[in-house]
Amino acid sequence: MSEHTLDARNILCPLPVIRTQDAIAELDPGDVLHVSCTDPGAINDIPTWCRINGHEVVGIEQDGRDIRISVKVGSTE
Repeated sequence: MSEHTLDARNILCPLPVIRTQDAIAELDPGDVLHVSCTDPGAINDIPTWCRINGHEVVGIEQDGRDIRISVKVGSTE
């Protein structure tokens, strides 16, 4: 398992989800991706995308407009 970061700040829906999807496609199952974003819609959009695609949200933190969503990569097959 390794940890990775994605800076998706200052971009709006649907780009945070698309960039998360693209980043996860390059990772191995069990890896964790920490997504930093500022789009409030990402709080719902990224977890929904993860649930549909077999990935697990392991944490959501919000500090003002900064949001950090941590995703554990599931099977990428």
